[in-house]
Amino acid sequence: MDIVRLNAAAIVALAELTTIAERTALTGSSDFLECLVLCPGLHKQQSATNLNKAEFPATAALTTGYVFRVENSATVHYLQRVGRTGHLTMLNVHAPDSDTPSIKGRKGLLVPSRLLSEPLSFLLHLSVLMPTPIAIAVLVNLHDWWACTVIAMLILCRLLNIAVIRRRSSTFWAGASEPGVRGDLLILLSRDRWIRMRGLVDDLKAVTSGEWLRDPTGLENLAINTATMLVYIATVVSGNCSSIGSLVILLLLLSSAVLLGASNILLTTQTMHDRVICVVGEPVKYERRLILAKQLIKETGRDDWAIGLGMVVPEMRDAVRATM
Repeated sequence: MDIVRLNAAAIVALAELTTIAERTALTGSSDFLECLVLCPGLHKQQSATNLNKAEFPATAALTTGYVFRVENSATVHYLQRVGRTGHLTMLNVHAPDSDTPSIKGRKGLLVPSRLLSEPLSFLLHLSVLMPTPIAIAVLVNLHDWWACTVIAMLILCRLLNIAVIRRRSSTFWAGASEPGVRGDLLILLSRDRWIRMRGLVDDLKAVTSGEWLRDPTGLENLAINTATMLVYIATVVSGNCSSIGSLVILLLLLSSAVLLGASNILLTTQTMHDRVICVVGEPVKYERRLILAKQLIKETGRDDWAIGLGMVVPEMRDAVRATM
């Protein structure tokens, strides 16, 4: 019975939860201090690029009529998160204020500027750093060196994945700069979720264009594979832990998952390439997509974007204008 309990505690680390991957997508990268955040599924951090479920939604620039797709998978994941079926959700994209330098850079941790707008999420994310040091202190006091070894392996796994994430996110391309020009995008997500994203064109490009994480190199793949193997080795080694040590590891994994998951839920913004995306107001419901198209055509004074998105067809142009 004792052996069963030990194995059960160790297997929890192999549960393929997406909590850490979601945090990576919401913050655009990961900070080395997050190596102390040990949640089930910690070896799946690189799968953050798959959270968009292979969706790259059609998008139109309402100011120019240009039609393209959102190529940033993390941004698509955020749009899926805030979008609602049959509703138009308004988003704003902006660069952080210059008086909050700590937000600059591709850091995964929450920053002081968010403390003012999302204090509970900030505090939860700080608290999720505490279970690991507490667990280590308890295990050292118990002289359970096998359990300490297991935690050390999990921390090393996190460090390797964080280093790879930071390297993969360092590549950034968003096309030619258009300083001072404002943009207005309409994004058509699956399941009839509609997003309108506004901001400076350069900021919009930063969060929608190019790629978020480039493909890993051979060396980076080696680091990823090593990190994954460390989790499995830690599971095997954990069979040597004491019953109390195994219980400490189990509580560490579960508490970290709960705290980080709650922090993710409460985090309503996304940071990407030094820009912040946030929801503005409440989503507006439309009975038909055509009603939305007519309203935006009237507002923008052009319908080329609607035709490009397939929201109206050229043959309907006169009929649509007649109803305005």
